[in-house]
Amino acid sequence: ANYYEGPLWHGHEMLFGFSAAVIAGFLLTAVRNWTNIDTPHGTPLMLLSLLWLAGRVLPFFPGSLPHALIAGVDLAFLPAVGLAVAIPIIKARQRHNLQFIVIISVLTLANLLIHLQALGYTQTSARTGTQLAVYLIILLIMVIGGRVIPFFIERALGGAQSTRSQFVEVACLSTLILFMLAKVAAAPAAMLSVLALATALSHGLRLSGWYNPQLWRVPLLWILYLGYGWLVIGFILQALAEIGLLSASLAQHAFTTGAIGALTLGMMARVSLGHTGRAMQSARGINYAFGLVIAAAALRVLGPLILPSWYSQIITLAGIVWLLAFVIFVIIYAPILLRPRVDGQPG
Repeated sequence: ANYYEGPLWHGHEMLFGFSAAVIAGFLLTAVRNWTNIDTPHGTPLMLLSLLWLAGRVLPFFPGSLPHALIAGVDLAFLPAVGLAVAIPIIKARQRHNLQFIVIISVLTLANLLIHLQALGYTQTSARTGTQLAVYLIILLIMVIGGRVIPFFIERALGGAQSTRSQFVEVACLSTLILFMLAKVAAAPAAMLSVLALATALSHGLRLSGWYNPQLWRVPLLWILYLGYGWLVIGFILQALAEIGLLSASLAQHAFTTGAIGALTLGMMARVSLGHTGRAMQSARGINYAFGLVIAAAALRVLGPLILPSWYSQIITLAGIVWLLAFVIFVIIYAPILLRPRVDGQPG
């Protein structure tokens, strides 16, 4: 028995279990660097981790725990993270970084929409909550990716400036937000399809501006580049799904299995080296993991299109391959993350 019904558990946990943990880890380390003010570490950080863990475990005891408690514990994690990063951002007067607090707040609202259905107050709000969460995480990827991916490419390849056009940047943000608002407001299919296509085009232009043929030699770069590429594929599929040409689930999984999967794996692999004082040189094993996560996304998104009669076998295989990529990450990075920094710095 589970507090969430069937497929709802899978969707909720991938977004508010997996993705929320990665967002928390990224922001807690990044905000400290941006503001030079400590974010929770030591005991407070351990308590925050335990709160996250409780949110994963409690849903398996719906018979013996009040459902409101299960919901409350899970709902508390993101606001706690928001508070932990808001304090340093406000102290350092970094107004532009308050956008992260806004996104975390709306993500909490998306989570609430899922819990309202799980608690029996609504009939269909979980679908809206799930979709809203996916697009909010894409928005985060857009903001963070735009800051770090071109910077990483320039640093690693030296000298090569990526082209950043103000027009393209504004188009990326405005098309994505317009699409999100139209989607939540259940706008007509044709309008949603055009907006999804415009979003794909603007992000495709952004990605082409970052391109450098040398990046294929550096796994820590191509995993981020291909991960962002899954966003473009996702919006092309979304445009087709809106007018009924294919299943919306394929677009959702281009965003999740593809973009979120590849970018979280690539960012964790890179940031874990940087924050432990190591050189930006990926181990061979993690390069295989990068290949596996991209292959899993291709299987999950394109497999059902090519071989629809093998659907259940394909999604099972895609799930196994995706998991394997993250198992490799744990095997390679657990020793790195559990030891003190090699340069003797705190962290």
